[in-house]
Amino acid sequence: MPTYLGFDHGEKRVGVALGDDLTGSARPLPALADGDWTAVERLIREWRPAALIVGLPLNEDGGEQRATTAARRFAAQLTQRYGLPVHQVDERYSSRAADDALREARSSGRMNRRVRKGDRDAHSARVILEQWLAGDV
Repeated sequence: MPTYLGFDHGEKRVGVALGDDLTGSARPLPALADGDWTAVERLIREWRPAALIVGLPLNEDGGEQRATTAARRFAAQLTQRYGLPVHQVDERYSSRAADDALREARSSGRMNRRVRKGDRDAHSARVILEQWLAGDV
């Protein structure tokens, strides 16, 4: 069963999620510091993903922004370093969906601690990866 790693690249942190074809779902992994290639390599060795999915932050009208260039650069570095297929997908509204999921988890009691800075990044990566697995992008 192929597994995939999803990434939400940010200025300070990179959200990461792990998903698979069988369930079509993903789960957040701990966020990484931007530029921590040792941690990325460790994840790739551990999970042996079939492909890597990188969210592209676009404006509401689909236009690019400064963060889009940084995400494209990150995707290119993944390709160059690891030789795996890298898919770039529209990540509009993934942060909003992640915030909603975190709020719901807190209010339902499934998450009994405060939301940490990396939680939003990791849950955004989960949303991005699940959208890609569902073919919604």
